[in-house]
Amino acid sequence: MSQGWIPLSDPDISLMELDAVSDILKSPRLSQGPAVATFESAFAEYTDREHGVTVASGTLGLLLALKAMDIGPGDEVIASPYSWHQIAHAVVLAGAKLVFADIDYWSGTLAPEKVEAKITPQTRAILAGNTNGHPAPWSALRDIATRHGVRLIEDSTEAIGSTYQGIRVGGFGDCAVFDFSQPSALTCGEGGMVVTDDAELASKMRYQRNRKLDDRFSIVISGNVPYQAGMSEISAALGLTQLQRIDQILARRKVVESLYYDYVKSFEGLKDPYIAPDVTEVHWFLYLVHLGTRFSKSSRDAIVNDLYTEKIEAAAYCQPQHLQAFYTGQGYRKGDFKVTEKVADRIISLPFNAHLSADQIGFIVQTAKDASINIGAGSAIYL
Repeated sequence: MSQGWIPLSDPDISLMELDAVSDILKSPRLSQGPAVATFESAFAEYTDREHGVTVASGTLGLLLALKAMDIGPGDEVIASPYSWHQIAHAVVLAGAKLVFADIDYWSGTLAPEKVEAKITPQTRAILAGNTNGHPAPWSALRDIATRHGVRLIEDSTEAIGSTYQGIRVGGFGDCAVFDFSQPSALTCGEGGMVVTDDAELASKMRYQRNRKLDDRFSIVISGNVPYQAGMSEISAALGLTQLQRIDQILARRKVVESLYYDYVKSFEGLKDPYIAPDVTEVHWFLYLVHLGTRFSKSSRDAIVNDLYTEKIEAAAYCQPQHLQAFYTGQGYRKGDFKVTEKVADRIISLPFNAHLSADQIGFIVQTAKDASINIGAGSAIYL
């Protein structure tokens, strides 16, 4: 099959987005203005929250939230080492200590019992992510946070539209962080949002985010040094239009997901995608294939390279954070989080976007299957 380059992600952009951005470009205001305010309100409503605060990225959103919670040097924040969007880096940027806890093997989300074992008198917050679209066990995590008197922060950068016990993600933490860069289903290039029901927290975040033009002569306001981490009108207009189409975007991705599953089930030993009992809907962030235990990290990488040779962009889902140079410099070592390492070494992200055709998906899956056989590991691949 003659095949052009198949990218890992490809934003779902319609004429509505092009028109919305064009309107902003024709307006006298490109920096933060009315489109940003409208996007904040609309996204807060979508997540059933009282307040939305736009930011330049999810990482900066978490940084502002930590600052607003007065979490910094001397404090600890527990988080997962397993994620594509490494929002947890903001903990280090805030001056706090990032304490990793291992994940549940099936869902890829933080394991509550492993979180509780990491709590110390210095713990100020738990940062839990809805990994690859699968909601974390929010009831158990909320119980732990309440009993120990710590903040619960939700990282929803990978899970827009997913639901837990019938509640849409974004509605579980004291605040929830979203990132709108690729490969998010809702993307506006770069940018993010923090949603919360806490008016004081939202106000403090805006105070830290940037200075308004009307505040430039204020003696009180100028006592604060902001991060200048706001969102532009262009990004907000794009994000707002994507939000208006989000049900359509997610539905189109579901079609691609079902096509993938039809092709992938020809692999030996296929397992259904795991969805926890309390999870009522999952919108996958990336389409992940889990390799069987006969595969090694190097054989996983060989399959990725074979796919690249056939003009298919694939990738390892993540390099565990505790094995990245900055964190090994803080004492973390291979073997510290065995579940994370076992899963991360044998997982491949295949192209996933609404523009993929059935023929392309068939070609991607067959190429992956052939590559797995070529490296001598057979075809034991698990969804």
